[in-house]
Amino acid sequence: MIVALAVAAAGVPSVAEMKWQRRVLVVAAPSGGDPALAAQRNALRGWPRGAEDRDVQVVEVIGDRVTGARDAATALRARLRLPATRFALVLIGKDGHVALRSGEPVLAETLQGRIDAMPMRRAGQR
Repeated sequence: MIVALAVAAAGVPSVAEMKWQRRVLVVAAPSGGDPALAAQRNALRGWPRGAEDRDVQVVEVIGDRVTGARDAATALRARLRLPATRFALVLIGKDGHVALRSGEPVLAETLQGRIDAMPMRRAGQR
């Protein structure tokens, strides 16, 4: 079982390894029952095609569990200054800069607009 988990984790890149390849949307909450987390998931539910077209990888940090990246929750929380006791969202551009930080859920349209305004996205649309 431990070997299978290690093999599965090996195929998932860390947030740092996604630099220049993907934009990363980190959604953090203290627990899976957090109402802001539910609202954010709902806001993103109809956006899979938009996220795919924009090379977005969604990474969730829920309590001490991370999905979508290989990183440890404590390391991501420290590096991105994510609070452990409340909801937070961080959008990271392909170049690694933080393009958006919010303590509240963000609509998919807002994320899409922010991404479409990024220089690398505009250059890729030419």
